[in-house]
Amino acid sequence: MDSKNISYVLITPAHNEEDFIEKTIQSVIYQTVLPKKWAIVNDGSTDGTDDIIKRYAKRHDWIEFIRLSQHTDRQFAAKVHAFNAGYERIKNSEYAIIGNLDADISFEKDYFEFLLSKFNENGKLGVAGTPFVEESFKGYDFKFANIEHVSGACQLFRRECFESIGGYKPIRGGGIDWIAVTTARMKGWKTRTFTERTCLHHRKIGTGNNSALMALFKQGRKDYFLGNHPLWEIFRTFYQMSRKPYVMGGLLLFFGFAWAGIKRTERPISKELMEFIRREQMQRLKNIFRKL
Repeated sequence: MDSKNISYVLITPAHNEEDFIEKTIQSVIYQTVLPKKWAIVNDGSTDGTDDIIKRYAKRHDWIEFIRLSQHTDRQFAAKVHAFNAGYERIKNSEYAIIGNLDADISFEKDYFEFLLSKFNENGKLGVAGTPFVEESFKGYDFKFANIEHVSGACQLFRRECFESIGGYKPIRGGGIDWIAVTTARMKGWKTRTFTERTCLHHRKIGTGNNSALMALFKQGRKDYFLGNHPLWEIFRTFYQMSRKPYVMGGLLLFFGFAWAGIKRTERPISKELMEFIRREQMQRLKNIFRKL
């Protein structure tokens, strides 16, 4: 099947995104392959996000605007609830691929045609995406970063894969996209970041409500409750020290991990998934040392 004939739908949760969402909308409406449906869920925004979405929804009948009640936070569980509100509207449509698209990214006109072609080439591919870049961050070094993980900025799922993992799980502390992709691999699906394309992330990741330093501390805490192996976290700490903010960033990452351990923070994942995560991490460490 030609990738242009593969039907796909998109869901975008948006909370106070008036500075960025128009870039995302314009990126989608100029795609070489358009989505069958795009549900944009305004998750209680208090800025001008509503007006921007409505303006484009009036022009394009495949864009569906959904408004949820107002709230003041940007926590991760709220994003899942917003996504699920969009999913309820489109889940009975006919489509092969479903995408979770952030409201603060932009990309080239053939972005989705490229990703659809990857699903067309590999029937075992369950989740696909590309790296994201920022003005001050030019992307991960995939000699060390996991190319099997797919960034939450834009994740495309084969429909059967998304349904088999039960969709996204509402976890207040974050990691929802990572859990979804890792669960897909645990269930036998292939997942992949394709580096031939990138998307531009306009808000510095992890800083929606935090400074960059606090974001690193919270990332360490999240690494703990998502089940990271302690040895993996040590090497992750040293890797972080090689990037800005030098040394301090790595220390905050590890302190967040250790603090969560001291407090015995509850892990919102199954024992089976944690064991799978740790096996993958130890295998990746072996592969890194083998290459070095």
